[in-house]
Amino acid sequence: MVDADDGAGPKGPLDGISGSLGSQYTLLSMVVILFLSFALYNSVELIIMVLLSFKRFRGLYFWSLLLSVVLGVVPYSVGFLLKFFTDTNRWVSVTILSLGWWVMVTGQAFVLYSRLHLVLRDQHRLRHVVYMIFTSVLIFHLPTTILTYGSNIRSGTSSRFVTGYNIMEKIQLTGFSVQEAILSGLYLYETARLLRLANNPRSHRRIQYQLIGINVLIIFMDLVLLGFEYASEYAVQITLKAAVYSLKLKLEFAVLGKLVDFIRTNRDHSSAMPMGSSAQRYAGQGAGLPSTRANDRHFYGESTATVMRPERTNSSQEQLNLPSGIIVAKTEFSTTIDKRETSLRMDDSD
Repeated sequence: MVDADDGAGPKGPLDGISGSLGSQYTLLSMVVILFLSFALYNSVELIIMVLLSFKRFRGLYFWSLLLSVVLGVVPYSVGFLLKFFTDTNRWVSVTILSLGWWVMVTGQAFVLYSRLHLVLRDQHRLRHVVYMIFTSVLIFHLPTTILTYGSNIRSGTSSRFVTGYNIMEKIQLTGFSVQEAILSGLYLYETARLLRLANNPRSHRRIQYQLIGINVLIIFMDLVLLGFEYASEYAVQITLKAAVYSLKLKLEFAVLGKLVDFIRTNRDHSSAMPMGSSAQRYAGQGAGLPSTRANDRHFYGESTATVMRPERTNSSQEQLNLPSGIIVAKTEFSTTIDKRETSLRMDDSD
């Protein structure tokens, strides 16, 4: 271990979060640059996709997705490029990467949380999910950030901070991986439950397999990160994390698209009454639907549904950008399920 007084910092050898990789382009340096470049490329692509896909820039899903990229993945990647390969002041690079890490990780959690509203209506369970996310911030983000700054100070105590950081890094990475597994598990469980009750089970089964595959891939990427971390390959893990999170955010965008396809497909097979004028603003372009699909009736189906204005006290549905139109399908979908369950109970009573 190299003490900070002996050169740790911008020009010192890499030891956990302290030091740098220098200007020599070794295999490790090239791998790190590759991962960070891949993360930045995915970020630019995702920003363009999001800005072109939403009619209205509002809602929990929209902002959590966009900020996870703009204030998360991008500064996280840039911060490590500055720290590992330049002579930038260590406090500047550490501040940039720490800010990016906070927004990237917790923003990803809120993206997962926001799409739960499409399949989970239990407000009690949703509140517990929020409590879990904020508890993770206090338990994992704060101590890790303190140890990050402590590892980069020029004093005789920096080696102790580095040791503490290397331990805390494993703990926080494990904790956040468990949190994402819980959120993905809840989503898969609720989606599978709805699919079992829906019409046209063959086509829905294909969508279910696609959703399961995407979520399993996300969990697998977390396990890969854990493997590198517990193998003490810090530089690889910390930069691969940027690439993984950028890819996971793109997959989350795909997951929501698959879920909308599923809800739209079920709406095409359900019976409904035409919407009145008071309900029109809950569907179509005026409701903040993606502009690339707002005019495509094959994506959202025909504009027929009986929609009730959501209560102001329940903001869970209004926290999303897409749901204004999706709620039409979801309301109709839920009504169809309730009718089927009622008919089944009546048949059993006979």
